[in-house]
Amino acid sequence: QVQLIESGGGLAQAGGSLRLSCAASGRTSSTYAMGWFRQAPGKERDFVAAISWTRITTYYADSVKGRFTLSRDNAKNTVYLQMNSLKPEDTAVYYCAVGMNTDYLRSARILSWGQGTQVTVSS
Repeated sequence: QVQLIESGGGLAQAGGSLRLSCAASGRTSSTYAMGWFRQAPGKERDFVAAISWTRITTYYADSVKGRFTLSRDNAKNTVYLQMNSLKPEDTAVYYCAVGMNTDYLRSARILSWGQGTQVTVSS
């Protein structure tokens, strides 16, 4: 079992930036893909971004392309989601996730979820 601990959420103004972190522990595997989903009130949980263990492959939802950047430090089993040019519609609970590969993550075939961290963007 892999445990995921998120941090870095909070309040930002529109146009501002936040960086989320997610640290994996437990039965970590160096081949796991990692990524983020988000869920706004009253909506389904949606894919945001995913990165392969090799860091060669990254995927982003169309709504965040060009504004969010996902990276990972395999030595620390940690991924980072840099969120720039934030918009009020980015307001959601952000969940870190682990999957066998990026395709599995994108299709929400998840091995483990984090507990979630709130991101609120004011206009």
